[in-house]
Amino acid sequence: MPAPAPVSNGAQEPITPIPAPPAIDPLKVKLGERLFNDARLSHDNSQSCSSCHDLGANGASAARFDYGVDGGQQRFNTLTVFNSTLNFRFGWEGKVRTIEDDIKALLESPRIMGSSLAEVTMKLDSDSEMRASFAAAYGRRPDAASIVDAMASFSRTLVTPGSKFDRWLTGDAAALSDDELDGYRLFKSLGCVSCHQGVNVGGNLYQRHGIFHPLASPEPAILRVPSLRNVATTPPYFHDGSAPTLDDAVRKMALAQLNARLTDAQVKALVAYLQSLTGEFRGVPVGAAP
Repeated sequence: MPAPAPVSNGAQEPITPIPAPPAIDPLKVKLGERLFNDARLSHDNSQSCSSCHDLGANGASAARFDYGVDGGQQRFNTLTVFNSTLNFRFGWEGKVRTIEDDIKALLESPRIMGSSLAEVTMKLDSDSEMRASFAAAYGRRPDAASIVDAMASFSRTLVTPGSKFDRWLTGDAAALSDDELDGYRLFKSLGCVSCHQGVNVGGNLYQRHGIFHPLASPEPAILRVPSLRNVATTPPYFHDGSAPTLDDAVRKMALAQLNARLTDAQVKALVAYLQSLTGEFRGVPVGAAP
């Protein structure tokens, strides 16, 4: 007699597990990964996407602010690219709706890559190896549409399933420790989950920050709620990178958004829960050494 299917712990939960990476033509994904690491995407060939988005670490950087090709400091702390395509909008202000439009905007931003699709196309088309890779994946030489599609294809594979919390959601009752479970219950009872829910534990609505007390830089006042997936690996925190540790971020968020002054025990439990949201990329926990 077959064993019964495992019962999901997450049937009634406001958070859902991250799905496996989507099935996408591997030639397009491989080409997109090459482009992600290609400094020719920037106007002066000085930096690639991976310059600020380290996939071997947290999908972002450890800096409070990164710098663009113009040498200027970025306006916001760099968001991770892991699970970004699960958000409903892109960027801190959520001005961009699709990953394709986000790629175009980043390439053409004078503060980030300072280039254009026409310039990138010209550079790649002058490379015989790149022409061969585009011909294999798209049946034609590099052009704006195929460049964006390849990068978008790769971006959609940057999901990180397999976290302890997702294992608990899908029926592994032993996946979470008592502290982690206490933290999750507190996460819900305090109201954190009202903004941080869904598959990405956030990323699906806008919210005003500093409701009860100031939180970080006051402008912009309304931001896209960030995902908390892999949050333990992505310090510093907030749009201005002003919280250096997860402990500090939890205390400040609770006070600013919920008017709650947490005890040390509550902070410890919440941090334990947030650490359980660290998933895996290519079989390795996010933030772990390869």
